[in-house]
Amino acid sequence: MTIAIADKSLKKKERTGWRSWRWLLARRTAQLALLFAFMAGPWLGWRIAQGNFASSQWFGIINLSDPYILLQSLFAGHAISAVAAGGALLIVLFFFLVGGRSYCSWLCPVNIVTDAALWLRDRLGIKRDRALNKNTRLVILAATLLASVTTSVIAWEIINPVTILQRGLIFGMGLGWAVIAGVFLFDLLITRHGWCGYLCPVGAFYGTIGRFSRIRVRATRRDACEQCGACLRKCPEPHVIGPALRGEDNAFVISGDCINCGACIDHCPNDVFEISFRPLTWQTANRPQAGEINK
Repeated sequence: MTIAIADKSLKKKERTGWRSWRWLLARRTAQLALLFAFMAGPWLGWRIAQGNFASSQWFGIINLSDPYILLQSLFAGHAISAVAAGGALLIVLFFFLVGGRSYCSWLCPVNIVTDAALWLRDRLGIKRDRALNKNTRLVILAATLLASVTTSVIAWEIINPVTILQRGLIFGMGLGWAVIAGVFLFDLLITRHGWCGYLCPVGAFYGTIGRFSRIRVRATRRDACEQCGACLRKCPEPHVIGPALRGEDNAFVISGDCINCGACIDHCPNDVFEISFRPLTWQTANRPQAGEINK
């Protein structure tokens, strides 16, 4: 079986009904629940999560720190407390397990904004997509660290849309709307999944962790694939799917670009994909033999 992007002459197939929304609804629930946990204090006086996405304390006990923010602090020459370092380590271990860019699809509130832009884009029939370089977000990531070195401040937090959105929900957006609107319009008018896929340094940072994560999408039933292209049309990072469908790397999607959003699972009409645990011995376990993939 040879896997390729579906031919345009093939009839588009896609799962419909409630099963095509399961993972999306789960992600929205997680994102809104996280926002509520932070908002419950200022709005209702409930002490669930205090702080913000950069640094927070949960239930007055568990301290968490964003490792990307911590790294910028180190580059800026700031002293790092043991509590902050421990909180960052917890985050790293968590995303080592569930997939680094799961942060982008399951926790980041800006994902709601970019998905809204994608929804409107499809409804308006906007087809234009500017070709951008995937390495741009890595360049921006490096630039934020360099800026932290040269300015001695956590540079990215000044313009971080996540921070601006959370702060705006509590205190009012003000000029912060310009940043959020910019992200929305970029995805709407310039390119699909543009902010997350090409520009956001947070996604680039967590993508490096995601290369080693254990819980991944797997094309378990790849023999059932009819090359209809449903997964490729819905995946925010469609280039990650091909190797799994060809049976490479034991059919796991191993790219750090994968955001574990479950869109391929939702929309595949043949249930090719599932979320699976990639064992530490995955490199050698059940690796297909030469000639097996294309038979």
